[in-house]
Amino acid sequence: MDSPDELSTGERIRALRESRGLTRPQLAQLCGRGADWLKKIETGERPLNSHDLLLRLAAALQVSDLSVLTGTANGPAQPVPLGRLTHPGMPEIWSAVMDRALAPSLRPAAPVDPTLLQGRADQSWKLWHKSSYNRSEVGALLPELIRDGEAAVRALDGEQRRSALVALSDIYRLTGQATAYIAPAELAWVVADRALAAAQDADQPAAIAASAWNMGNILRETAYPEEALRVVNEAADLIRPHLDGAPEDWRGIYGALQLHAAVTAAREGREGDAWRYWDKGDQVAKSLPANYVHPSTVFGRANVDFHAVSVATDLLKSQKALGLADDIDPDVMPSRERRARLWVEVARGHLQRGDRTAALMVMRMAHEIGAETVSYTPSARQAVAELWRTAPRAMRKEAGTLAAAVGVTTG
Repeated sequence: MDSPDELSTGERIRALRESRGLTRPQLAQLCGRGADWLKKIETGERPLNSHDLLLRLAAALQVSDLSVLTGTANGPAQPVPLGRLTHPGMPEIWSAVMDRALAPSLRPAAPVDPTLLQGRADQSWKLWHKSSYNRSEVGALLPELIRDGEAAVRALDGEQRRSALVALSDIYRLTGQATAYIAPAELAWVVADRALAAAQDADQPAAIAASAWNMGNILRETAYPEEALRVVNEAADLIRPHLDGAPEDWRGIYGALQLHAAVTAAREGREGDAWRYWDKGDQVAKSLPANYVHPSTVFGRANVDFHAVSVATDLLKSQKALGLADDIDPDVMPSRERRARLWVEVARGHLQRGDRTAALMVMRMAHEIGAETVSYTPSARQAVAELWRTAPRAMRKEAGTLAAAVGVTTG
């Protein structure tokens, strides 16, 4: 499509839609949204901040290069993927998840200890937060973990089976994290559903809440924000009556649900709701020891502060986001993955303010901390692509080096 440079993204979407003979309801339906949402996008009443939705629109409009919608043609190609990002560990994980046996093996199985299975799951979560190449290292462990977890649930009964179900739920939650943005959609949904089903079968409120947090991630990243909020709010309501006298980790997952809702609301532009949810998470953190960190969600004082930056950035309040980031000591966060994502948010804040030099420096820091976090997160890749297009001439070589390291196409 030959469009004048001054056309906005919304105007480009409308022109393409009309040239394809699509009505607003038809295009909106292809993206899983309503016609009123699309009308606000096309008229500029609502900003299109979701990279996932931008890709959905491009695919529905049969556009192969995202720059046709964004109007940023003078830069690296931004291909619209037919699937998701690729990772070499994905085929083995796919096989472990999708080739699940329907009947117990005829071979005698070794005794299964659910305590050892849970320990392996916990250690894998620690590796996820510790490694710069967490997808590769954790992904290599997951196929055997998944199969052993499934075998344990089939072999055990009573309280041992319940313990194995909780461990299996944790394993599937980790699988969801490790395969985010690289798993085919059908596997992402299967993994999220199995995590929740195992937790519900165990009838353990904290495991159910943690699985709902995971399901909320899938719903939000596939552009179902209202459903994501419903799931995490229902989970919070479920676990809340059990919090008095419960283990610290039960309050930790309750707090993580509040932060999840805060980011979801912020991405929808619901500023009041976003900060209301964040305040709830803040209160939970204050009720826990200062050095507390939830083992899988890393909820705690540092993560609450990190989420304040994310909320402000998603609300396009870059000055507030950068001010909040200035007061954070990132080294108190034990999760390398979460520290990398903090710097991605800070880079996005600098980009919102037009400070590309600062954004490039921060994105390089993010990549050094968590290479695969940056390489396999759409918002990070989008920031790197924007930096390559718009970096000052003196920084162009460094921007290109970063883009190549992340895997963003520049030619």
